[in-house]
Formats: sequence, C-alpha cells, structure tokens
Amino acid sequence: MQLKHLKTLQVPQEGAAKISAVAWSPNNAKFAVCTSDRVVILFDENGEKRDKFATKPVDAKYGKKSYTVKGLAFSPDSTKIAVAQTDNIIFVYKIGEDWGEKKVICNKFIQQCAVTCLVWPVDSQNIVFGCSDGKVRMGNTKTNKSNTLYNTDSYVVSLTTNISGKGILSGHADGSIVRFFTENDDSGEPQGKVCKHACPPYALAWSTNSIIAAGCDKRIVAYEKGGRVLQQFDYSKDDDEHEFTCAVCSPSGQSVVVGSFDRLRVLNWSPRRSMWDEAKAKEIPNLYTITALAWKKDGSKVNAGTLCGGVELFDCCLRRAIYKNKFEITYVGVSQVIVKNISSTARVVLKSFYGYEIDEVKILGNDRYLVAHTTETLMLGDMSTAKLSEVPWHSGSANEKFYFENDNVCLVFNAGELSLIEYGSNEILGCVRTEFMNPHLISVRINERKQRGVDDNKKMAYLIDLKTVAIMDLCSAVNIAEVPHDSKIDWLELNETGRILLFRDKRLKLHMFDIDNGTTTTILDYCVYVQWVAGSDVIVAQGRNTLCVWYNVDAPERVTNWPIKGDVTDIERTDGKTEVLVHEGVTSVAYALDEGLIEFGTAIDDGDYARAVAFLETLEMSPETEAMWKTLSKLALEHEALHIAERCYAALGDVSKARYLKTTRQYANKAAETLGGTGTDHYKVKARLAVLEKNLAAAQAAYLEQNQVDEALEMYQELHKWEDALAIARAKNHPELESLKKNYYQWLLDTSQEGRAGQLKEKENDPGAAVNLYLKAGMPARAARVVVSNDDLLGSSELVSRVAGALTRAECYERAGDLFERTREYKQAMECYKKGESWNRAVELARHAFPDSVVSLEKSWGDHLCQLKQLDAAINHYIEAGEILKAAEAAIASRQWKKAVQILELQDESVAQPFYKQIAEHYAKIGEHEHAEEYFVKAAATEDAISMYNAAGKWEAAHRLASTFMKPEEVSTLYINQAKVLESQDKYRDAERLYITVDEPDLAITMYKKLRMFNDMIRLVKAHRPELLPMTHTHLGKQFEEEGQLRQAEQHYVAAGEWKSAINMYRVKESWDEAHRVARSHGGPTAAKQVAYLWAKSVGGDAAVKLLTRFGLLEAAIDYATENCAFDFAFELAKSAMKQKLPEIYLKHAMFLEDEGKFAEAEKAFITASKAKEAVLMYVHNQDWDSAQRVAEEHDPDSVSDVFVGQARHSFDQKDYQKAEGFLLRAQRPELAIRYYKDVGMWQDALRVCKEYIPHKLQALQDEYDRTVMEQSTKGMETLSKQAKQWESSGEYERAVECYLKFDQSITPDLNILEKAWTRAATLALKFLKAAKSSEVVNIVGPRLAKIDKHLAAAELYVAADKGKDAVEVLMEGEHWNKAKHIAKEHEPKMEELVDQRYKQFLKSSGKADALAGVDVVAALDMYVEKGEWDRCIATAAQNGNNKLLHKYVAQYAAKLLKGGQAAKALNLYVEHGAPPAQQNFNIYKKIALDLFQARDMNTADAYQIWADLRNVLKDIVEALENMGGEDSANLSSLLKIAHYYATRSAALGHKSLDTLAAKLSISLLRHTDLVPADKAFWEAGQACRQIGWEAMGFVFLNRYLDLVEAIEDGSLDTLDHSDFQNTDIPYEIPLPERLFVGESEHEEIKEWVLAISLDQRVTHELPCDERDTYEGSLISVNGKKYPPCLISGYPVYKNPMEFKREGFYANKDEWNKFLMATKVSHSASCQDVLKFIGSWAGATSTPSFNFQQ
Repeated sequence: MQLKHLKTLQVPQEGAAKISAVAWSPNNAKFAVCTSDRVVILFDENGEKRDKFATKPVDAKYGKKSYTVKGLAFSPDSTKIAVAQTDNIIFVYKIGEDWGEKKVICNKFIQQCAVTCLVWPVDSQNIVFGCSDGKVRMGNTKTNKSNTLYNTDSYVVSLTTNISGKGILSGHADGSIVRFFTENDDSGEPQGKVCKHACPPYALAWSTNSIIAAGCDKRIVAYEKGGRVLQQFDYSKDDDEHEFTCAVCSPSGQSVVVGSFDRLRVLNWSPRRSMWDEAKAKEIPNLYTITALAWKKDGSKVNAGTLCGGVELFDCCLRRAIYKNKFEITYVGVSQVIVKNISSTARVVLKSFYGYEIDEVKILGNDRYLVAHTTETLMLGDMSTAKLSEVPWHSGSANEKFYFENDNVCLVFNAGELSLIEYGSNEILGCVRTEFMNPHLISVRINERKQRGVDDNKKMAYLIDLKTVAIMDLCSAVNIAEVPHDSKIDWLELNETGRILLFRDKRLKLHMFDIDNGTTTTILDYCVYVQWVAGSDVIVAQGRNTLCVWYNVDAPERVTNWPIKGDVTDIERTDGKTEVLVHEGVTSVAYALDEGLIEFGTAIDDGDYARAVAFLETLEMSPETEAMWKTLSKLALEHEALHIAERCYAALGDVSKARYLKTTRQYANKAAETLGGTGTDHYKVKARLAVLEKNLAAAQAAYLEQNQVDEALEMYQELHKWEDALAIARAKNHPELESLKKNYYQWLLDTSQEGRAGQLKEKENDPGAAVNLYLKAGMPARAARVVVSNDDLLGSSELVSRVAGALTRAECYERAGDLFERTREYKQAMECYKKGESWNRAVELARHAFPDSVVSLEKSWGDHLCQLKQLDAAINHYIEAGEILKAAEAAIASRQWKKAVQILELQDESVAQPFYKQIAEHYAKIGEHEHAEEYFVKAAATEDAISMYNAAGKWEAAHRLASTFMKPEEVSTLYINQAKVLESQDKYRDAERLYITVDEPDLAITMYKKLRMFNDMIRLVKAHRPELLPMTHTHLGKQFEEEGQLRQAEQHYVAAGEWKSAINMYRVKESWDEAHRVARSHGGPTAAKQVAYLWAKSVGGDAAVKLLTRFGLLEAAIDYATENCAFDFAFELAKSAMKQKLPEIYLKHAMFLEDEGKFAEAEKAFITASKAKEAVLMYVHNQDWDSAQRVAEEHDPDSVSDVFVGQARHSFDQKDYQKAEGFLLRAQRPELAIRYYKDVGMWQDALRVCKEYIPHKLQALQDEYDRTVMEQSTKGMETLSKQAKQWESSGEYERAVECYLKFDQSITPDLNILEKAWTRAATLALKFLKAAKSSEVVNIVGPRLAKIDKHLAAAELYVAADKGKDAVEVLMEGEHWNKAKHIAKEHEPKMEELVDQRYKQFLKSSGKADALAGVDVVAALDMYVEKGEWDRCIATAAQNGNNKLLHKYVAQYAAKLLKGGQAAKALNLYVEHGAPPAQQNFNIYKKIALDLFQARDMNTADAYQIWADLRNVLKDIVEALENMGGEDSANLSSLLKIAHYYATRSAALGHKSLDTLAAKLSISLLRHTDLVPADKAFWEAGQACRQIGWEAMGFVFLNRYLDLVEAIEDGSLDTLDHSDFQNTDIPYEIPLPERLFVGESEHEEIKEWVLAISLDQRVTHELPCDERDTYEGSLISVNGKKYPPCLISGYPVYKNPMEFKREGFYANKDEWNKFLMATKVSHSASCQDVLKFIGSWAGATSTPSFNFQQ
C-alpha cells in the first residue's frame, strides 16, 4: 500500500499551530479535527467543512488557554465525541446524526490529573484514557463514573486498541508497553507488561500480527505478541529523519502509518513472509512534524495533522477498479475492500475477519450480493442489508456456482457438494452432497415465521437422487426425514415453518409430505403451477383448467376449486388482499382468495385461538370451515384450552364431546378455585382429557398416582373394560375383587357373550362348564380344544359325540376327524378328513391305518390343490401318485417352468412336445427368446420361433433361425408375407425392418408411399436409393401441389433444391406472400426482390405501391421495371408514389426507343425527360444532321456546336478533311481540327491551322512534332541517326554526341543499335571533345553499356579513357574474371588481390565449389560440407594429396555419421582412407567400435566383413601407436581384441562344425562387458549355449540377462546377485545400458525358458568347472593365476598351447586344428581371412601345418 495525496483540508499557517487530535467516526461520515485554538472542526467524508464547535475549560475562570486537547474519539454510534483535556477532564459532546444539530455536553469525567490520551473502543459505552500519573482509567457513559483499570506510575504517552476494540495498549514515559483486555478477546494473549521500548513510544499501533512502537530514537520496532522483537527499522543514521511522533493502524490491521518530520512511513504486513515490508515513504517538503493521524474506518483514507495547523487527506488504497460501470471497488488493504454503488453512493466494507488477502471481488445476483475469495476463506455479503459472512473455504478451483434466490442464505455448489451460508454468520450453516442444483429442487427456510415455543427454525429440503427427498434440520445438522418416491421429482418447496413439504413429480402429480407424522398425500393429479401463499400455510395450485386452493394443510382433502381459462402467473398479497393472477389470452385476471381463511391459518400459527374462534364464527359451515374447526379443536386440546375445544365440538355438532368437555371444564374450574391456576393440572381433569384422547393408560396413571383406585375401576366399568378393571383390582388387592368377577360373569351372560364366559370358566379351571358354554355360544372348535386337553372329558363318549356332531354341523371336519382319531375311530376320522379336504391329515392317517389308500389320496390331494389353484404344491403329490403328465401340466400351470422341463426331460419326445411348446410360449412372452427358441425347436415349432423373433423385432435372430431351417426363397416369402401382415396391423416400422432384412427396400418405400407416410419414404430413399432422392422430392412436391397441399409441396421442392418450382407454384396459386417467403429464405435478397416485383405487378395500382413500400422496394422495383423494359408499369408506379423518378424513366424509355429505331418517339421522350441534348446526340449518332440541328436549335442551342463537331468527325472518317475543317471552324473548335490532323499524321495542316487560328500555341505544337518524330516511330530513330550523322559530318561533334546519347530502349529495343550509338558517342567524345566532356560522356556510356550486359565494350571504353579501375570493376560486375585480372595486372596492379577475393566470393555465393577448389581448396571443402556433399568433399580432399586435410574432413564426416547412427558407414571411411593414430581421433574410433558392439543383427555370418573391417582398422591404429611409442589412451587394444572375437565368431557361424567355437567366443566376450552392452552379451552367450545344448551355462547367462533387464528398468545395479560369477573374470562393476537390446516377444520367450529350466531337476544351475577347479571360461584360476586367452576361442590356454611368433599370443591346439580343418574343408573366404589376420597380427605358428596331436 502507498499513500497518494488527495487534498488539503486545512491550509497550514506560517507559525506553530499544532493540530492536537484528529478522529474519524465509525460510520465514515464525519471527520473531526481539533485545532490549536481548541476548536473542533467537523468535515464530511469528502473533506468538506460542515460544522464546528469550541471546547471549554473545566472552569471558565481559568480561561480558554488554560488547557490543551490531547485526544478526540467518536462514540460507536457516531453521534457523540469525547474530548480529552489537560485540565483534568473529559467532555463528551452529543453532536447528533445530522449536520448543524446543537452540541450538548452529555458526560463529564473529572480526574485528579491531566488526561494525556484517549480512545473509545468500538461496540462499547466505555471510554478508556490515560493520565499523567501513569493510570489508565475507564469512564462509563451510562453511569457517568470512571474507574482505574491499572496503574504503572509512569506518564501515559500513547493509547491504542486492537482491531476488535476489546483490548487496549498503553505506552509510557519509561518505555514500557502494557496490554489490557476490557472484554474476553479469545486471542489467548496475556495481560500486563508486554515489553520495554528503548524510548517513550509516542507512536504506538496494535496490528493483527504485532505491536509497532517508535519514538525519539528514530527506530521503528515490531514486537511479537509475547514482547520479543520481531523486526526493526533503524533510521538513526539518516540525518534527514527526525523523531517519530504518532502512528495509526489500518482497520484491517495489515498496514501501519508512522509520522515524523516532513514524512509518512508506511509498513505493510506480508502474510506470505510473515514480516513487515516498508513501502516507499511519502515525503512532503515543508509539511513539518506530523502531530496527529487518523485512519478512516473503511480503510480508504488517512488524515494527518501537522505542527503548523495543516490537515492533509491521503488516499491509501492498493488499487481501484470499476465493475460493470456500476460499482467502484477500492482495495484499501490486502484484507479489506470497499464496494461503492456509483449511482446511489451506498457502500459496503468487505473485510476479512481472519486477515487473509482478498482476491477479486465479484458482484452477482442482480448486483446485490458480494462474492470474494481469500486463500483460506470465502466471503459473501448482502449489499441491501450490509450482512457479511466469511467462512472457511478450501476449494482452490474457484469453480463454485452461487445461487441467490433466498434472501437469507446463499447456496454454494462445488464439485457435487452444496454448502449453505447464512448472511451475517461466519460459519457454514449446512453442507450436503447432491448433484441437483436447480433452485426448484432445493428449499431452505430460515426463521421465516415465528412459531410458539420454537426459537430457531432452520430447515432445508433437497434431492438425494431424482426420486428421494431429504429434509435436514440445519440447527442440528441431522436429516429429520427422507421421502422416497416412485417417479422423478421436478419441484419441491417447504412451507415457511418447515413443517410441510410440497413436491411435484414428472407425471405432474402434486404431493404433500407432513414432516411431523411422516405421511405423504397426493393432493393433485395434474399440476402445472403450485406455490405457497406468503406469510401463511395456504397452497395455490393449477390443474388443467382449475385453480385449486388449500386453506388448511391438515385437511388436504378439503380443497376449493375455481374454473379458469388461462395460466396462473403469480400470487400478489398486498393491502390485506391476496390475489391469484391468471393470464387469460391478452388480459390478466385476478382471483381473490378468502383472506379470512388465510388469516385463520396465521392465527393458528401465532397461537391466538380466541381470534381463530372469532374468525370461524363469522363463516358459514362448509367443508373448509369444518376442517378448520377440527384443526382448532385438536390444537386447543393439545394446549388445554378447554373452553375453545368445547366451542369447536359444539360447532361441529359433536354434542357428546362438547358435554364431556363442559363437565371436564367444570372440574377444572373447581380445582382452580381451590388450588389456583387453570385447574388443568388436576388429576381428574388430566384423566378425563386422556380418556377423550383414548389414552386410557394415561388416565389410569393419573388416578392411581392419586390412589383413586375406585375412580379408576369406575372408569373402566363405564367403558366396559372389565379385564382392565380386574387387573387393577388384583394388583391393588381390592376387597371387591370377587364381587367384581361375579358382576363381570353375569354381565357376560346378560349380554349373550357365552364365549367370553366360557373363557372365564376355563381360566377358573371349570372345563365342563366351559365346554357347555362354548357349545351354547356355537364355538364347537373351542369346546373340542377343551375336551382334547382334558382326559376325563375325552373318556365321555356322549360328550365326545355331542362335540363331534357340533363340529360336523359347523363343517369343522378336520377338528372332528382329529377328535375321532384321538378316540381311535379311524374310519370316521378318515371320512371327516375327506369331507373336510384335510388331505395331509388323511394321508398321515392312511400311512399307518390304510396303507393301500395312500396313492389315491395323493392323487386326490393333488386334484384338490389344483382346484384351489395351488398348482405348485400339487406337483409333488402327482409325482408321488405316479401321475407324471398331470405333474407336468401342474408345473406349467403354476409357472414352474424349470421344474416342468426337468419332468419332461425324462419323457418321450412325442409326449413332451406339446408341453415344450407351452414352455416356449412362456419364455417368448417374458422376453427370454433364447430359451424360447430352444423349446420351440424341441417342439418342432420352428415357425413359431421365427414369428416370436419377428414380433419382438429381433429380425436378425429370426433371419438366422429361418436361414437355418428354411430355404432362402421360403425365408424371403415368409418375411415379405410377415411384413404384409404387420403392414395390415399398422406396424409399419416392423414391416420396414422385415423388408430391409430380406433386402427389399423398394417394397418398404412403396408401402410408405401407398400409406402417404412420406417422411419415412424419404428416409428409406435417402438410406437405400440416395441417387433417387432429388427426383423423389420433386415427384412428391408435384403430387402435393396437385392435391393443394402447398406447404408440403414447398418442403419437398426445397429439399430437392427446386425452390424456384415452389415459388412458381405459389405464383400460380396467387399466394404471393408464400412465394416471397420462399424466395427470401432460399433464393436470397435478389430472388425476394424479383418475387416482390412480380407480386406488385400482378396487383397493380396503389396496391402495388403499398406492397413495394412495405418491403422497401418501391424505388428498386421502378428501376427493375425500367431495366426490363416494363415502362408502363414503371410509369404507373412513379406517377403514384415517386414522381421524381419520372424523368429518369422517360430517359431510359427514350434510350429503349432509340435502340428500337423509333427515333421520333425517342426524341419526344428525351425532350420530356429534359434531355434534349441526348436527342441531338441520338441524331448525330445516326448521322441525321438535319434533325440533330433542328432539335439543337429548338431545345438546346448549346448543342449546335456538337452537331457541327459530329459532322466534322464524320467528314474526317470519310477523309473529307477540307469539309471537316470547315465544320469545326463553324463550331469555333479549331483545336479539334488540329487534334484530328495530328491523329492522322497531317502535321503540316495542323501547323497551318494553329498558325492561323491559335498562333500562341504554334511553338508548343512544333516541339511536340519534333518529339513525335524522334520518339514514336522507327522513322524517328532513323531521323535521329541521320541527324546525328549530319552533325558529325558537319563537325558538330558535341551535338552529334548528344544525338547519339538520346538513343535508349524507349526508341528501340535493339541492344546492338544502342551499343553502336553509345559507343559512337564515346568514341567521338574521346576523339574530338575536351577531356572533361569526354570523361563525362564515358561515365554516362559505361554504366549504360553495363546495364545492357555489354561489359566488355564498357571496359574497352574505360581503358581507352585511361580508367583502368573502372574497367576492372565493370569486368568483375560482368563476371569476366580473366579479363579483369589481365587488365588489373597491366593497368591496376593493386587490384589483383581484390579481383582474386571477389572471384572467390563469387564462386562461394554461386556454389561453384569445383571451380573454387582450383583457387582455395579449403574454402571449397567447407562449401561441400555446408551443402552436405560429403562424398565430393572427401574425394576433393583426397585428390589434393594433403593427408592431414583429408583426415580432418574424414573425421568430421565420421562424427556426423555417428550422430546419425551410421557407425558402419563411418567405419568404411576409415577403411577407404586409412585411420591415422591421431589422439584427437581416438574418441571417434572408440565411438565406432562401441556403436557396432551395440548394433543389432550383427550376430550372423553376413556381418563378417563389418567386423573384419573394424578389426583391421583397429589393428592398424594399434600397431601404428606401438611403432610410434604412443599411449593407448582410448583402450584401443581391448577394442581390437573384442573386434577380433566378433569377426572370428561371424566366420564360425557360417559353418555348423564351428558352432561350439562360436559359442565359446560369445562366452569369452562376457569378460568385456565393461565395453560391450551387458544385456546383449549375456543374451548372445545364453542363446549360443542353448543352441548347442549347454543348458546349465545357458540358464546362468540368460538368468543374468533377466536380472540385468530389471536393473536397467530400475536404473540401478544395486540389487544384482553376483554369486553365480564369483571366482570368474566376468566383471561386476559395469556400465548400465541405456536401453534394452532384446525385443518384448524374445524377452518373454527367454523368461519362459529360464522358468522351465529352473524347474528342471536334471539341469545344474551353475557354471561348469574344468580341471583347474575353475569356471572353464575364466582366464583367472581360483588360486589367482592368469592364463592367456585363445586367439580362436577366447578360452584360457593352459594345456597343449599353440605358440605364435609374437610374444603373448597363444591358441588351444584342439581349437586351432578344428578351425584349420573347417577352413580347409569349406574353403571359406571368411575363415581364410581370419587365419590371414592372425598371421599378420600374431605372426606364424611354430608348426604351421595341421596338428592333431594332443
């Protein structure tokens, strides 16, 4: 933040006039300044002086100068101002809210010592001030008393508050800084002394993060909350700096301004670095000492008072922006922003409560709501109510969506999460997961209507999914209800109390959910509009043509309906009226709702039941009124308003309840008189109310709590609840228990309840009496149960017979059978079971009593179950009875299809086929077509299966089946017939698919054409006959046109691209407006104009004018008519509407008549058009001179001369020059005569006429004649040449030269002529003119000759003129280099070098390297390199004979090839040109070798030559180094050995007999894996071992290869296991290859092989050892002895060695002989070359012949 000076509020004086205090009001509207005269001046927020008042001393007798003002502070409401004075007092002045109000002292705080400083914390009635005795005191403005907060015994020099205003900080003369909290700040900072500053801290500020103190030591120190120094700014060495006098902190706590002399220093807190940053200081010369500072509460401005009485205003915003041209956004700090409405000047201060930096501020929601982000929070604000919120927010994406439909809460949707933020609250109100953010699918109610007993009511309804609504209590963050639904929900809304939810589904059904009881009610089956009436629980909805209103949501069946003719648009509730606005056509009709009914609901919600009764009494009884009485009665009972409930039941006509309540109320009144209160707490009242609510348990509890047992028994007896009465009597051991039982028994008999009496006797253990009572009551089953349970009664045959008879009469056959079975009367029992169809008991009885009857009983049982439609149960019984077919039928009938299939699989096909078809039909019906197909086939009903697929639209499956079981022609016929059937059934799409399936699209097209389903017809034509599509559209267009269906015809014409046909169709039908529409849409503006013109022409007259005027085409139509020769129509239009166009039309008409040869009519038209001159010209054009002259003389005298001119032109054309001249002279146009004479080349006559009539132009004509002669013809050139020769012959050489120099390419294109003329001019000049003139001529001629590419001629002239330098230059310019060198040598020797340089540059620039080679071979070679012609470069260098130069470019070429991966080609360079043992080339040699070692496809016999070339080149280099005694710094010897092994291996691979030798060479290469890629070496060695059957070594090597691949992928060798290669010379520390050598497929094959070998117990998984007890391929034995390698195999030579002449070279004799034998047998050139190389490298063997001795 930086300070910007805005204005001076008060001009400083010449001398000292200290501003003692300044202060801003909390509402930002007033700024107070106290001057040295002790006058307080009040300014408005714009810095305009508005008011002032003088302060007064504690006592007038001391005078006005007896004190000074030490501090000013505004009250929190900005209506008062406190003034601290040194005369031991603080005055509080009431200044009011408006300007000019009378200033009144409302508080005084008299002290014992001088007041030194003062603050008035925000949101507090207490003033805090410091005193000279070190005390910090607080004055209460309500009690007008003050008290001491703390005492330090040191003068208080400064006082400030924290940002919240709850803490104060005092600075003292001894440097101590003390912190004190007047209220709990929740900051956790301790009270007391914070620190001790080095000097008195007159400048003291308390920011959000630290304490800033400064004073006379010229240092600003920032202290942490604990008092430790956080940061220090030291200006003590700055001579321009003075003591710091005051400081002020910004309202956001992020910036501090410190005042000193002529300077304001600004410190800004950096949240990211947690440090203070010093901004550029604001220096103002001659400002003098800053004595007071104040920061405007919104943070936008800082004011400074000075020692000289000046008051300055500074802007301190970070930046300012204009938003939407409506709002000014001022960033006054990183965490504080001011948003100002430009039009209304209303402002809102947006401040981060946590001090975070505010990012961009947005104003959304109809320019009402503020949205801003910080790094950790989200800030929201309502500008209309000034409610601001800041909540934690960690989105980071800023992709939130905000919804501001609710005035109390903002809905924020981000990444599937919905957050609710209540304006004015700094906590998120609620957060849920939902994907549905449509405002119609979320309803939030925040304390919108107060309810009885509910202080905080915040609820939200939202969608969990499209079919489930969740309702959340936002206060407890608990879902209080979930509403599942069977259809998608498209609208929902809670009522204002959050008790009822309305929601509508996609079927437009309106439902109501009562949250309290959890019930859902459908209240409207078709709803297009629904809304709650504001301020009530009344619902307004619209059905189809009905307006529905529910005045009482507790009785949703009570609805008031009005028929309406339009759509409901809104509900208005104003001035005590509620109206529903319905848009009916062009008008809006208001339907008034019953305000009384709405008022009833409000009274109920407010709990004013008396008002509700008073209102209901004014209404007539209706269904709605009745429902409201019921609601009120229920609520009255709940709240124990008995008189209200009684009145409700009386109104409802429920006399019994009314009387009951009256009696109850009387009890309550008596209790109230006795006990006080309302009397409803009396036990009897409570019990009676509980009875009324049918809550007998509560009534019983009320009686028993008061030990009123008799009253409880009386209650139950009155209600005939004898069992409950007996229970209480038993529980309380009531003395009348037995009497009560007898009364109960007698009551049962008196009321004919013998059954219950029987139960009573049964309980009293009197079974006989119980049986008799049961039989009397007609309950034989209960009687039988008693008999069966009692053996004594069971032994009485008479009683059993009587009970059995009663059971039989009552058709309780099973009970009778059971009774007979218990008495062992089995036949009678079986009969009873059969009659009662108790087949399970019958079968059970038969199994032990009648075994032969079991099968028949099982069959009967199955039949019985079938009759009862319990077919699934009948299956097993039929199976038990052996009735398999019936079992199958039952299974099918009971839809037990799988069971039916299991049964049928055991039967013959002939028997099962009919059933299979039924099963197939079932599966077809449920859509399981595969099963259906299977069973249709088993039922031999293939056609049914095909029909099934066809009916299901599975034409492919049907076609497959048909193709399998039917012939192609039958399939086609079947499908076509089926398609026709479908066609007859109006299933056209299915028919189409069948036609398409059998490749008969034409039939489908024909079908649609016949049905006039042209859209489908077009679709098929487009898909299957696209070439016929335009023709089809055209045909349909014509058809529709014939039928009079013009719109359809138009569509098809347009689709066919024949929009003109559509226009013509409408023209024929005189539908001009349609024709014009088509033309405009498809033909563009031009076609539309043409149609409009034809339309107008067809109607004619004024109608045409109006039509064209409507289209704005009147003028264009007139022009079009005239252009198309429709002059009558044009005249008609123009005369009617545009008379100004008539002359133009007459003119065009005249021109038309002229073209038609009707000259007389044309003349009249021209004259009518006021174009007489055009008539004259017409006659002139037609050479009718008399008519032309007549018209001219009569109508246009000025055209007479034009007639003469025309006659003259005609005479000239006829070559009658004399006559033409006469006409022109008569026309007074001699200049035309001259021009005509010039045009025909008659210059003499032209000169004559000019001389006679225009003598003053004679000279100019003469000059023109001369130029023409010289410039424009060959004759002129000849004349010029002739004139030059005449000058030459007459000795006028200078003029002759000038004539020759006049020759240029404009005179003749012949360069030879020009060369001769210019050369002649130079020759004459050199011979006859003076030196200066001749030199000038040569300087002119030379460049001219050079320009026409005559450089040699120019050079000769320069030489003749003794200008050798110019001659050389011009020859070089013409690229005559030899001539130039020759002349330079003879005439300008100094230029020889220049010529050579230019020649080289020329050759370089022209790319002539071959020629350049003869001049500068190095430059030529470099040119070849630049051009990429390396072969020519190398060949040229080789021809030069300079080997050093040759190898320089060979090395460059080789390096380039190596970069491109062409190592073999680089090697060939050195094979062809030799490889010098130069140190600088070693890296190239090594790179070639290493690249070849890494190359693929080199492990073959065909690669021998490459390896041999590499070997030979390396051998030559190594031997050259040895001969020179040079150092093998590049390890070339090792490379040579590796190359030799590779070459020998390639040679061995060409012969099957040498496979073992090739494998050994591959193994030997493993000891060189520091140079050869390790994965390649181990792979090749392993593969070689595999091929010759060395599986153990192959396994070890390939396993090592797999480990290396993993190491390469991991990028490290740390995980490699080296145990297999201990005591070998195969190195461990090797470079890791950058990329894998083996491809993926080969790699996988190796992995599988290694895995297989690892499981093979026959193969040892270790390297084989030889007789040294050492790995056979190792050159170093276990005892450390080193053996030489074999030149043929690379294996160690430790027995039968073959020695070579050169020391250190050996071979194993067996391997040597084997190689010799293979070479001799095969005559292999490769093997012979190997032997030859070994001979040249190692020397001959001691025994050169073959040796087979061991």
